[in-house]
Amino acid sequence: MVKEEALNITSSSLSERDPFAGSHVPKEYQGTPTDRQDMHTLGRKQVLRRRFKFLTMLGFASTVMVAWEFVLVVSPFGLADGGKPAVFWGLLLSPVVLTPVYASLAEMASMRPTAAGQYAWVSELAPPKFQKGLSYAVGWLISLGWQTFLCGVSFQVASLVLGLAVLGNADYNMQPWHTTLLTIGIAGSCSLFNVSFADRLPLVETVMLVLHVLGVFAICIPLWILAPKSSASETIVNFTSNGGWQDLGLASTIGIVPMIGILIGYDCCFHMSEEVQDASRTIPAVIIWAVVSNAAMLLLVGITYIFCLGDLDSVLNSATGQPVIQVFYDATGSYTAFNAFNSLGTVSILSSYTITVGCLIWRRLFGKLLPPRRWSLGRWGLAVNLFSLCLTMPMLFFYAWPLYYPVTASNMNWSSAMLGSVTIMALVYYLVKGRHDYAGPVSFVISEE
Repeated sequence: MVKEEALNITSSSLSERDPFAGSHVPKEYQGTPTDRQDMHTLGRKQVLRRRFKFLTMLGFASTVMVAWEFVLVVSPFGLADGGKPAVFWGLLLSPVVLTPVYASLAEMASMRPTAAGQYAWVSELAPPKFQKGLSYAVGWLISLGWQTFLCGVSFQVASLVLGLAVLGNADYNMQPWHTTLLTIGIAGSCSLFNVSFADRLPLVETVMLVLHVLGVFAICIPLWILAPKSSASETIVNFTSNGGWQDLGLASTIGIVPMIGILIGYDCCFHMSEEVQDASRTIPAVIIWAVVSNAAMLLLVGITYIFCLGDLDSVLNSATGQPVIQVFYDATGSYTAFNAFNSLGTVSILSSYTITVGCLIWRRLFGKLLPPRRWSLGRWGLAVNLFSLCLTMPMLFFYAWPLYYPVTASNMNWSSAMLGSVTIMALVYYLVKGRHDYAGPVSFVISEE
């Protein structure tokens, strides 16, 4: 039987808890009484300034994910396996599949608004004998996923910049090490900006949110007016296998999954929880609004783009598969590195979602009452959790498949090998040291019973 729990937090309990004694954080950045109670319950002292509110966090989530911009980069994966319909249906399925996942995670964020996110929730919600091991594993997955995303985005930007140099100067002889050095420079610049201008980050995110929305129209309006349009049947129904796979259903599935995964990564909001005002209410609201609003922009840009692509054969027979990727391909000469970055980061983060939601389901069915929360799925919680778990597990299976057949070293999806290597390394470290030293965030949580 599903175990439900009280949702209200009394004002008297809020006033009794204050983790700010002796804190260096100015009062205006200490957050609300609810934030203070949450930090006390988590057994943590507030050391970060709560600068972010709803709008600035919405801008943060939107600009970290750049969902509609990213579809222009990953659409060749769908076009190669399944054609235009794979991109079309993948984009439509993306919010359907991932909104229940984020709703489940948002409820946990309201229970425990901590920057640790998934690995802290697993530490508390998993069966007691598995709490430490699963929490450790999820922590590794989150770290691997976001480090990979940072490398992947920096690599893509570097490739685009050098590709523009190639287009502007035919005599320029781009070398692979140019891309590597520029990638390091871009990643370093991002880190330097975040360290040096942290107090200006909320303002920057607000400005970027405006540009993010305006960019939709900057892309779509010229295409609506100037570009030739494909027929509805060609774009929606006529699936094709252009990657060499003999089974059209398998090929289409391989192409659809990366399109669904474009919205994976909004857990970035959870990891900012200790820098957000009234986090237990703001973070869940930001997650849902970010997913819904960015899904709408994603559909608008993505569907416009594939309707305006023109003849698919001519696109796929070009050097890159589509004009947007031409620059990227000119700089790298291959999709292999980009595909590995994209798949490894997505599989790692999606795995953390799946394990976390699975632990929440176990807690609902067999564990203690869930902690109080201000944002709840109510009686639909278990159904939403089960639905999200059923949808994410097939995605994990197909994300590691190569796009092309026959499979060679140059077109292989190396994400599974990379993930396996990191898993072995993490397991060895856990057996040698981690199981003795790692306790898990639940060991610091103060019981509310």
